[in-house]
Amino acid sequence: MVCERPSGAERKPDLKSMATAVTHAFFSLVLGKTFAREEMPWRFWIFAIGCSILPDVDVIGFSLGMPYGGIFGHRGFFHSLLFAFLVSMSIIFWGFKGDSKFFNPRWGLFFFLLTSAHGVLDALTNGGWGVAFFSPFDTTRYFFPWRPLKVSPIGLAGFFSPWGREVILREMIWIWTPSVLLLTVVRGGQRIFFKGS
Repeated sequence: MVCERPSGAERKPDLKSMATAVTHAFFSLVLGKTFAREEMPWRFWIFAIGCSILPDVDVIGFSLGMPYGGIFGHRGFFHSLLFAFLVSMSIIFWGFKGDSKFFNPRWGLFFFLLTSAHGVLDALTNGGWGVAFFSPFDTTRYFFPWRPLKVSPIGLAGFFSPWGREVILREMIWIWTPSVLLLTVVRGGQRIFFKGS
């Protein structure tokens, strides 16, 4: 992975340094359908979509004067693997408290993957700073060497601009299409396996 460590000199915050919220939410639905073979309760999908966009709660830090490169700056701790783990455990132990169906490692892994996938998608974008996957133990920011996603505009108007259309097009090519193909393959395999068992 390409490493980008914040320096002492802060750059101007780039609020556009993320994949679109729509794509994060779409990925959560596809991953949920991949993991779930049965009908899921409405709160499952609310938690799934919430996990997919929750890491971007750190953009509040811009208005609070927090430095971009700080531990709680954008793409910092809230994009880390530890944060994803804490979120997944919170959902399993409190979000589904009393529901034995979700009290197993499978769903803990699901919510962990979903929350951490946010940082993975952001590390595929071509702007901003990298993602602090290992925060707070290591605040190094990382990008992937291959970054096909264009950073997303902020605001509804931006999505109707040429820039916004290019962002959505790239995300459809590199995230939406592979996600749907993965779901199709997994569902096909499940039908074959469970039909033969």
